[in-house]
Amino acid sequence: MSKRSEIIEGRMAKAATSGLVYTEVLGWVDLGHAQGNDIKNLFKQIDAGEFSGKAYYDVNYSQAMAYPPFNMKIGKFITWRIKRGRPYYERKSIALGMMMSITRKFEGLQASFPACLVTDSGFSGEDLVSNLLGFYRVVTNLDIFTLIKPVSKKEALKRWDRYGRIGAWKNRDFTPILFPDPDKYPDARPRKGVLPAFMLSERPWSDFQSGKVRIVSADGSYMDKYKGGSLPYA
Repeated sequence: MSKRSEIIEGRMAKAATSGLVYTEVLGWVDLGHAQGNDIKNLFKQIDAGEFSGKAYYDVNYSQAMAYPPFNMKIGKFITWRIKRGRPYYERKSIALGMMMSITRKFEGLQASFPACLVTDSGFSGEDLVSNLLGFYRVVTNLDIFTLIKPVSKKEALKRWDRYGRIGAWKNRDFTPILFPDPDKYPDARPRKGVLPAFMLSERPWSDFQSGKVRIVSADGSYMDKYKGGSLPYA
């Protein structure tokens, strides 16, 4: 659930591990979501499976939300079984497919009862595009923040105060919502943007007929301790 107090200077975005920035290309970006640590962990699993010597290996991917006062976290997970021997371009496709699949399921969980009573994060306008940005931070060598053009904190705050909290603007697609400068366009409304070319360079895995990838669990749910839990997922 992004807050006004989390907005930081755009020039700090590249080095920051958390916070919220507004960008000219992708709209609002949650820098925590955009770290790509989940993708790095996913590639570690895939790489370990490729070196395991097994004919097939399982890969788990999950996303979770925490409720510290109740020492609890809940989340969604999927498990795919991969035939060893996948080249790097297929590994990227598999990782992207898993991330996009679970992101929609997890956002749906946050948007449903009772989670929606404590958070407006379900399909919050910045979430999906921030997750996608995190994927491309891992698989490209580009200076992505130069490409997406974060604005100053002052300019970002103008948009927040004019259009309201980003959690109120729902987005079920991996495309950005743009909020025009209220000084230049006082009567403008938010509009859908277009992903930059570098964020369209990979395609999510969709081939489940060839035997290269099989779905073991398509839509798993779990509950665990906030810290020190036993589940091997998020």
